[in-house]
Amino acid sequence: MKRLIHRLPMLITATAVIGMAAYGPIAQLPDYHRFADQSSWLGIGHAADVLSNVGFAAVALWGGGVLYARRGHAAYAAGRHGWALFLVGLLLTAAGSTYYHLAPDDFRLVWDRLPIALACAGLLAAVRAETRPGGRSGAAAAGLGLFAVAAVAWWYFSGLHGVGDLRPYLLLQALPMFLIPLWQAGYGRERGERLRFGLALLCYVLAKLAELADHALLDLTGCLSGHTLKHILATLAAALLVAALVRRGPGAVRAARWTRRPGAAEVRRPVSGWPG
Repeated sequence: MKRLIHRLPMLITATAVIGMAAYGPIAQLPDYHRFADQSSWLGIGHAADVLSNVGFAAVALWGGGVLYARRGHAAYAAGRHGWALFLVGLLLTAAGSTYYHLAPDDFRLVWDRLPIALACAGLLAAVRAETRPGGRSGAAAAGLGLFAVAAVAWWYFSGLHGVGDLRPYLLLQALPMFLIPLWQAGYGRERGERLRFGLALLCYVLAKLAELADHALLDLTGCLSGHTLKHILATLAAALLVAALVRRGPGAVRAARWTRRPGAAEVRRPVSGWPG
């Protein structure tokens, strides 16, 4: 069974690539730039969609501070480069998405999608390295980062010559949903960390669903559009991932709780499942 779980990520990736190749180009919806949020505040158009990007920057700076402060700790060695790419991508998402939502069009959307793709690439590289003995994320982060750039460039330039093809970009966003749980389950990651990652992935799925219901949610609530909610849920997803990083650090490893079984000696059990 464990051998099957180890092979499933490769099988899923291969199946997705073959399936997308057979399906053909996936175009962006023609009315994609027509967002429900038309609010204005202090002269800022689409104010809710613009200002809801602040959360991405806050979480990225929080995570960057944690990663820098604990840069010498073994808990971060394997995935350090991947996490750095994820956090840089998240910070750039705040800037790129703000720039895009001020005046939405395809050119500005490049600078929204590119950092999102980089963040997904970094996350994949980090978790893959952390779920393998002796893993390091540097090479994977570089390779996946280049793929992220190529995926967004392919969408934009193919759009200039016909139908903008989103397949590589969508693949990069979809794969973490399947590969991360399988990697963590197959290589025995600590249950608490798997739960936090699972909640983060769930929040991101909900964010994508909210994006699809942009106008419907604004009509329903009268104040909150689906795209604004997408930003909030995606920020929460990123915060859960950074919280998982925080749990690994020196303080978390040293912090322990005493547990006692009936008739047994006290056993000291670390809060974090990551070895120090």
